[in-house]
Amino acid sequence: MNHYDILIVGGGHAGAAVAIALRQGGYDGSVAIVSAEPHAPYERPPLSKDYLAGDKTFDRLLIRPDAFWAEKRIDLLLGQTVVQVDADRHAVTTAEHETVGYGRLIWATGGAPRRLTCDGADLAGVHAVRTRDDVDRIAEELPKVNQVVVIGGGYIGLEAAAVLTKFGKRVVLLEALDRVLARVAGEPLSRFFEDEHRAQGVDVRLGVGVDCILGEAGRAVGVRLADGAALAADLVIVGIGVIPAVEPLLAAGAEGGNGVLVDDLCRTSLADIYAIGDCALHPNRFADGALVRLESVQNANDQAKTVAQDILGKPQPYDAVPWFWSDQYDLKLQTMGLSAGHDTFVIRGRPEDRSFSVVYLRDGRVIAIDCVAAVKDYVQARKLILEGARPDLERLADPEIPLKAFSAA
Repeated sequence: MNHYDILIVGGGHAGAAVAIALRQGGYDGSVAIVSAEPHAPYERPPLSKDYLAGDKTFDRLLIRPDAFWAEKRIDLLLGQTVVQVDADRHAVTTAEHETVGYGRLIWATGGAPRRLTCDGADLAGVHAVRTRDDVDRIAEELPKVNQVVVIGGGYIGLEAAAVLTKFGKRVVLLEALDRVLARVAGEPLSRFFEDEHRAQGVDVRLGVGVDCILGEAGRAVGVRLADGAALAADLVIVGIGVIPAVEPLLAAGAEGGNGVLVDDLCRTSLADIYAIGDCALHPNRFADGALVRLESVQNANDQAKTVAQDILGKPQPYDAVPWFWSDQYDLKLQTMGLSAGHDTFVIRGRPEDRSFSVVYLRDGRVIAIDCVAAVKDYVQARKLILEGARPDLERLADPEIPLKAFSAA
């Protein structure tokens, strides 16, 4: 049985970042990354943007060149899926029946795309956007595609719709709720992006459910809606969320549910096992102390640093301000903080000018901001969020007054 001092399960941003941070911090023990994918660690956010659009080749998505991992004595165990964790024996078992022992285990598996449960969900031509192979399959089919149906109005669905529209495809985007981005942003931002996509030719339909995927000869040819209407489709993209990949840890006795529960040092309830990234359920002060999972590169990197520092004997509790971004058409959306639970918002600038910000407040305190082509607001909002600043709302709405003017510091 192979044995590693540090065994990292998951080869995405979080897994790669913690391995790199350990070596940069002088850790000299044996380290390995077990990844279900056959590829060395790479960036996922560009998949639905630059990579799908063909603007970036895969080698430009690699987090480090292939030679880096060998130089840093980080073994990559690729194409292997961990299906069982024996916390008492300090060992994992893969689907390939390999057993690997560990001194400390870092669970960084992210999640799997939530699948449709209706008839036809498994037909050829129905795709998720989560891995390189997912996007390669989409790109392979695109030359024969004219009509696309995108199911889900979150970031993945909107980004995919933007790229496919630029390719000249006819795109219908379906969202079950009454607005896009409903779970992550306020109504002004939702309406702005709905208008933007419609102006670009996307048929955005809100408050619609999917009954089934229609197929012929094993391939998707359309989508039937809950009201009985049918849409033609040469290709269907599903972006309806992510299910955290934590079943083996929960089966081993780790606390959790929608993710695996960790403390402020990213330790699970099992001895010598950490969890980081999309799958880590943690109390977050920027969510008013609520338990959250953050699906972002920032969270993956910051939690990776937290674990590396703890292993190196320099514990620094995780307490980073969350941030996110999205590229759609020529627009860059930048988000700082968590807007969930806000009771007030203020718009700075004019959405019709395609440059504005939405500041979110709870009990009078700034908790988050969404910025569209408003970099100064994005940069200056961080201090307000950290301070819990209480600005005057009328002055806050004036884009001529810089956000830094509202800082107590």
